[in-house]
Amino acid sequence: MVTVTAAGEVLQLLPERAVFWPRRSTLFVADVHFGKAAAFRAAGIPAPEGGLAEDLQRLSQVIACAGAERVVFLGDVLHARRGRVDHVIARVTAWRSEHSHRQFMVVRGNHDARAGDPPPEWRMTCVDEPFIEPPLAFCHMPNASPAAGYMLAGHIHPAVWLRGRAGLRERLPCFVVGPSRMILPAFGSFTGSASVQPTPDDRIYAIAGDVLVEVW
Repeated sequence: MVTVTAAGEVLQLLPERAVFWPRRSTLFVADVHFGKAAAFRAAGIPAPEGGLAEDLQRLSQVIACAGAERVVFLGDVLHARRGRVDHVIARVTAWRSEHSHRQFMVVRGNHDARAGDPPPEWRMTCVDEPFIEPPLAFCHMPNASPAAGYMLAGHIHPAVWLRGRAGLRERLPCFVVGPSRMILPAFGSFTGSASVQPTPDDRIYAIAGDVLVEVW
């Protein structure tokens, strides 16, 4: 875990690809893309099985470890309308019932605009970006102009290349922490990533297994 201060608030960066806001007992994750594998298979594209169950288990673990009372999804909860199949809806509904005493919020992202809001049985409050909860702004798109608060966003699926001896290279997911915004890595296991070019004011924390490493 790495602790940073943003707009006077303590935020904990977790190697599970999440951010915890202790004062509000809130866990942030971005880009879970539920139903992506199902959407691919519906389009005739081979996709691995088991990813949804794995992601939900990981999310349950980080919720429990943090003791979060609220979970905020920073966009792209559902990948596509083709992913709204019965087994995906049923699996997430069952998982949601295991967390019935917790609040869930979705900040709509670009994929959510096409896929639609989560089914009612998931009991997730949906809002448009930016959702301001001073001094933070919950977003999906990390817009160049800051919102009215320190921005937490996703969308990019940020990653960074690390180079080692003998020409070894590996791209790792990362947090991008700037003076006015933070970009979270994608939480979903069946997602791509995009290499980021940090600015001089950014700090980059790469996720190497179960540890965070500051690389910039």
